[in-house]
Amino acid sequence: MVSMGKKKPQRARRVFTPEFKAEIVGICQRGERSIPQVVHDFELTDSAVRKWIKQAEIDAGARADGPTSGELDELAALKAENRRLREDVEILKRATAFFANETR
Repeated sequence: MVSMGKKKPQRARRVFTPEFKAEIVGICQRGERSIPQVVHDFELTDSAVRKWIKQAEIDAGARADGPTSGELDELAALKAENRRLREDVEILKRATAFFANETR
């Protein structure tokens, strides 16, 4: 059997505060450091930093190619509510079927 090489161990998913993201974006936008320097210095991923910068530009109105952070938050809340309502409907369907069989 041929070895496909060693896989890198996956790093645990990290969560960053909005303040930290804003500071990183500010450092990049003010030109204090380049994106690769910020990525290296703070041990971040290039894609995450670029995503934060793009989202900050959308929120500031400098770009119009995506939803704002507020819209994304609202969408996430609506999706969660939709999922909960679907679960409620499923429970009610099962309860209705159960009680319909009980009365027969």
